[in-house]
Amino acid sequence: MAAGSVLVIGGGIAGVQAALDLANSGFLVHLVERTTSIGGKMSQLDKTFPTNDCSACILSPKLVECGRHFNINLLTLSDLVSLDGGPGSFKAVVRQRPRYIDPEKCIACGLCAEKCPKKVSNDFNMGIGERKAAYLSYPQAVPLKYALDPGHCIWVNKPGRCGLCAKVCPAGAINFDDTVKEHVLEVGSVVLALGFSRYDPSPLDFTGYGRLPNVVTSMEFERLLSPSGPCMGHLERPSDHREPKRIAWLQCVGSRDINRVGHPYCSSICCMFALKQAVIAKEHAQGEFESAIFYMDMRTHGKGFENYYNRAKAEGVQFHRARVHSVIPAPEDSNNLQLRYVDEQGQVNFAEFDMVVLSTGLQVYRHTVELATMLGLELDVDNFIKTDSFNPVATSRPGIFVCGAASEPKDIPQSVMEASAAAAEAGQIMAPARWSETSKKVYPAEMNIHAQAPRIGVFVCHCGINISSVVDVEAVAAHAKNLDGVVFSQCNLFTCSQDTINQMVSIIKEQGLNRVVVASCSPRTHEPLFQETLRDAGLNQFLFEMANIRDQDSWVHQQEPEKATAKAKDLVAMAVARVRSEGALPYNTVPVTKSALVIGGGVSGMTAALSMAEQNYPVTLIEQSDFLGGNGRKVYRNWKGDKFLPFINELSARVTTHPQISVKLNTEISDVTGSVGKFTTTFNDGHSFEHGVAVMAVGGKAYQPEGQWQFLYGINPHVQTLLELDKRFIDEDASLKEVKQAVFIHCVGSRIPERPYCSRVCCTHAIDSAVRLKELNPDMDVFMLYRDVRTYGQRERLYQEARAKGILFIRYDLEHLPQVTDKDGQLVIHAHDPIIDANIIIHPDMLVLATAVQPRQQTGVLSKFFKCAVDSQGFLLEAHMKLRPVDFATEGVFLAGLCHYPKPMEEAIAQAKAAAARAAIILAYDAVPAESVTAVVTAAKCTGCGLCVAVCAYNAVSLDENGVSVVNTSMCKGCGACVAGCRSDAVTLKNIGNEQIMAAVDAAFM
Repeated sequence: MAAGSVLVIGGGIAGVQAALDLANSGFLVHLVERTTSIGGKMSQLDKTFPTNDCSACILSPKLVECGRHFNINLLTLSDLVSLDGGPGSFKAVVRQRPRYIDPEKCIACGLCAEKCPKKVSNDFNMGIGERKAAYLSYPQAVPLKYALDPGHCIWVNKPGRCGLCAKVCPAGAINFDDTVKEHVLEVGSVVLALGFSRYDPSPLDFTGYGRLPNVVTSMEFERLLSPSGPCMGHLERPSDHREPKRIAWLQCVGSRDINRVGHPYCSSICCMFALKQAVIAKEHAQGEFESAIFYMDMRTHGKGFENYYNRAKAEGVQFHRARVHSVIPAPEDSNNLQLRYVDEQGQVNFAEFDMVVLSTGLQVYRHTVELATMLGLELDVDNFIKTDSFNPVATSRPGIFVCGAASEPKDIPQSVMEASAAAAEAGQIMAPARWSETSKKVYPAEMNIHAQAPRIGVFVCHCGINISSVVDVEAVAAHAKNLDGVVFSQCNLFTCSQDTINQMVSIIKEQGLNRVVVASCSPRTHEPLFQETLRDAGLNQFLFEMANIRDQDSWVHQQEPEKATAKAKDLVAMAVARVRSEGALPYNTVPVTKSALVIGGGVSGMTAALSMAEQNYPVTLIEQSDFLGGNGRKVYRNWKGDKFLPFINELSARVTTHPQISVKLNTEISDVTGSVGKFTTTFNDGHSFEHGVAVMAVGGKAYQPEGQWQFLYGINPHVQTLLELDKRFIDEDASLKEVKQAVFIHCVGSRIPERPYCSRVCCTHAIDSAVRLKELNPDMDVFMLYRDVRTYGQRERLYQEARAKGILFIRYDLEHLPQVTDKDGQLVIHAHDPIIDANIIIHPDMLVLATAVQPRQQTGVLSKFFKCAVDSQGFLLEAHMKLRPVDFATEGVFLAGLCHYPKPMEEAIAQAKAAAARAAIILAYDAVPAESVTAVVTAAKCTGCGLCVAVCAYNAVSLDENGVSVVNTSMCKGCGACVAGCRSDAVTLKNIGNEQIMAAVDAAFM
């Protein structure tokens, strides 16, 4: 039988996500990280785009969960040195370097670092500032254990000297005799989440990097912005610590450069990285501030990215489509910088700035190449780990999977998706051994508080400067001490960090607290973490309230600190008033129906179905049409040249013949009842199906050109869309070889006020189609009329190939739309070329329109059945853009493919596998937690009117034989519709009744 454990290499966000998915679905995980703590690059970020969420805030709960998980064996300062065997039975040898501080004894007091005399460059802060040889990487580090730097520790290098850390350590944790350890692990599969390195721009002398102190890289600037960085979030330039008033960002430093850098690919994230920093820097600045971005193409191709781009323009960020020739000291102030650049018309310009930020590209780590070589993995031409177009997380060695930027530059959501996809692939191999090597967490017995007076503890979070830069948190904590029932109140730098969580458990026990209030950020991301902490301390998790003094206070009242502080006091007082009268609630569960429903028979739906079926879960796959394959059948090939139809036909055959998959064609949904673990879905044929989870993969559709975007489509037969051209490629239309001149128009229906998003796939699809035409007829003239070329990642090679083949690219903007007319059946296109600043006329034989991808109309209807949300454009809305990209806020329902957002097939496949992995976490259990905050009926008040039954969306309320309302708590979701509908005040919600609500209201006005 396969081993029931898995090896995950790399502790960044991708590795953490893969580890959590696997551990939560029944496998023991050995998580190996080279450094002293997990978190990776994301832990170094200030904010994340496009939501401007605090990176540490949204990452910390996952890190803490990972660090305290019973089924994750965390091995820091460790490297994989050998791997033998194959899928299901690998033997891994992991070498762990000495920490020199015993993690079992270290209490993270920091005295060792305080007394250490040796200062070294702070690598976590990208070399800005110093740290000690005894150090903690960052305040929220997991594990929160100090380490000694062996390269700089005086005692380690010269035994007998110094040793101050050992003298002051109150726990006796210093261990100078610590040695290398080797761990031999038997695992069923391996997941590589090796992350990425940033390009070092030192060799590019024109940037001034390394010579001019106010030229910094984007990651260095990120640390300057961060509340935990060297400036504590107060923006300062390195040379004189003065606040900069003018900052320039230079794009594509280390990317899209085949001459000096040798990295021809696009690094995918840099444009959004610069946009975010330009917007955030303005928020940090006191008074007037100017920001300018110098770029070739703005590649804002992800979900919500184009809106962020538009926001940046509206907020005054300047954009210069230009190449910077040199960065030199300004003539009048040597601390300032002068940029010499050439604009789109070839004119030389000069501009002065206080700082320059280099948007440096992504590249593989040197140790990634070394590890891949040791494992026998195939690398691509850019030294990324090579994957398959139709299995984007599989490496060339069976049983070893890869996720994140080790296989291609990508941003956080795509890395998280791939992490879950890799977990799904690993889970398929080890499915027979599920739960064979895991342990079960046992909570301490809960305190019975029934007869106790309230003893409330209040924990107020600085959140770095996210809260404390606006709100006087010490004053809020002091105010809380005087509130009725509060016996303990304190401030914490980061309440969600591992040391504060551990401290909270101790304080609850020592102070005899029986209720807890945390004043920090959003309960949407952090409430489960704090509720788990209460359970660890022996308290019922529902004796807890959060006061959101960040999202609802400091973020929205940045210019009113006194009022914000007063509001924070009120929010805390309201939370205290609510929790004072709350009681312990039962931990309800609902049995899991171990089967899945997949809606949509395209590539995403079939992939999700097959992934769950391969883990031995029954799946019903429904498709509204009479065939499987969806939009994929309409596309000729991907950018690598791999044809779609052979893959889709093979996938369809595997799905239709799989014993665990039931396929229902010409089927739609007419009704859905129930919730996570126990859904009942009724189809249009009248049949019903019970299932524990659902995956929505209902696809998208192509925009049909109309209005100013019609360009004679449907009028002149020589105008067609990309998909119509694909059909001609698939049919091997011989007449295509006779075309002498072709024109492609990009962004038809995309990036406009009606659809303010980039459709992500169109640039690549159009350029590949143009390359295919040149393959058929090398003498053909091909013109691309574009707004920004968005061949992100390694697709940039396709753009370079197109230009090498002589395909001409002419940029247009919304003020200069191409004009298409018909002159005696001949197409005539008028366009403006900004390079030569002249109007041009083209007489093509064929015009191809790269049209937008839209959500299907039925997407919104289906979302209502499952109580899921859609965004303003009609795409399905995930629970969290960064860290829950395949989950809905509705538990037990997941999404994949074009219904989420336009994406190429390899990304849709990864998302489908990710959805399957997330669904498997539920299907792996016999029962899952159900809502504890449920409705309760006072029978004496009930009049039996039945209105509560009518308004309940979950069929959880019924009338008994006496005509009295009864609530089925296993089905109730605590939405409160019945409470609002009850005319006799007979229905209330546990812990959210009139008593708690009116207590909070009274507290707000006291």
